[in-house]
Amino acid sequence: MTKIYGIKNCNTMKKTFALFEEAGKPYEFVDYKKQKPDADLLGKFIDALGLEQVVNKRGTTFRKLDEVAKSAADNKATAIPLLQEKSSMIKRPILVFEDGSMQAGLDEKRISAKF
Repeated sequence: MTKIYGIKNCNTMKKTFALFEEAGKPYEFVDYKKQKPDADLLGKFIDALGLEQVVNKRGTTFRKLDEVAKSAADNKATAIPLLQEKSSMIKRPILVFEDGSMQAGLDEKRISAKF
């Protein structure tokens, strides 16, 4: 079963849920607000997808950071604790498919190809 990581009230997340539900595909949702991501999970995301794909630098949370914290998002070792503290900075959704492959962001064609 595909795992979907993100924040429940995000519009992109709602579109992702709808895509799965319309296709009748089951999924497990992990809400960062209820279950903070641990360092191991974030490390796996970064290793598989790349730091640029995991860190959402276009969102409000990132833009409100001071320059020191923003620069911390450019290095895996310092980005992980920052992402744990500010999980809203993690790109949404991150999907972990049954075959172990991962995707960051909503790419409807790629998701549908996995069905």
